[in-house]
Amino acid sequence: MHELSLCRSLVRQAGRVAAEHGALRIRRVCLRIGPLSGVEATLMREAFPLASRHTVAEGAQLEMASSPVRVHCPRCRQEAEASVNDLSCPRCGHWQTRLTGGDELLLVSVDLADTPLPPTG
Repeated sequence: MHELSLCRSLVRQAGRVAAEHGALRIRRVCLRIGPLSGVEATLMREAFPLASRHTVAEGAQLEMASSPVRVHCPRCRQEAEASVNDLSCPRCGHWQTRLTGGDELLLVSVDLADTPLPPTG
């Protein structure tokens, strides 16, 4: 499950953001995931609590949004949404397109808090 290693990297990156801003904890981490990224959102959701345990991101909410597959067509010089299984240009049908979106895993935002996580009892 490579999602656990992705979540660990994500927690490190969000932790650096928190440290740069002097935050004591992270409340929420927002991602944008493309369908061609090779990332399973369900597995990310399961791995995040494990990766964030005993860090400033422990207890943080993980929010994920999907981004569309986008291609640029050199024939009609247009950018358009395409399907995951068909990257040809939806406007002119040309098959030699260039992928411009849909393969990303992006950290969009990190919501910080200046209070520590409440103790669990």
